[in-house]
Amino acid sequence: MSLILRRFTHQDLAKVVYINRRCLPENYSESFFMQLYRSFPEAFLVADDGGDVVAYIMCRVERGFFGSPKRGHVISIAVLPQHRRRGIAYALMVEAMKALHALGAEECYLEVRVSNKPAISLYEKLGFKIDRRVHGYYLDGEDAYIMRRKLPLEDEILNRPMRGISRGINPPRSVEGGNE
Repeated sequence: MSLILRRFTHQDLAKVVYINRRCLPENYSESFFMQLYRSFPEAFLVADDGGDVVAYIMCRVERGFFGSPKRGHVISIAVLPQHRRRGIAYALMVEAMKALHALGAEECYLEVRVSNKPAISLYEKLGFKIDRRVHGYYLDGEDAYIMRRKLPLEDEILNRPMRGISRGINPPRSVEGGNE
């Protein structure tokens, strides 16, 4: 069956919370998910497999200090184990970074566990570079890498074929109409 990438809706909340709790040790409250949805709906996406949400990504745009450029922050991304290795995370990252750029972000960053080699490899394929290591970042004491990349995305990333994945995403609002 073909997957469709689309914007999160409030009807997806229970499934997204389930995926977050099943796949990641860092869990968020329902109110946190809804706050990000209300603030940045263009950058909160799900992968829908025939009506069943199997993955999500949630991001926000942050404004730096003293007029520094806006940055996109990938807060959380997760794919159910039985749906991994199908390009879903790659496709969600591409679509989310396109939305972040449309909202005015000039770069994108994320945190990743230093032990999460598959995720680090994915982010490197998307042009992210390790910026620094943060000791004891996670509640269990594990270190994190902060990884960054400039936006917009390069053509070779934008044009990579994504077999079996459709984009059912509404175009993002313009920067002028976006959230500040």
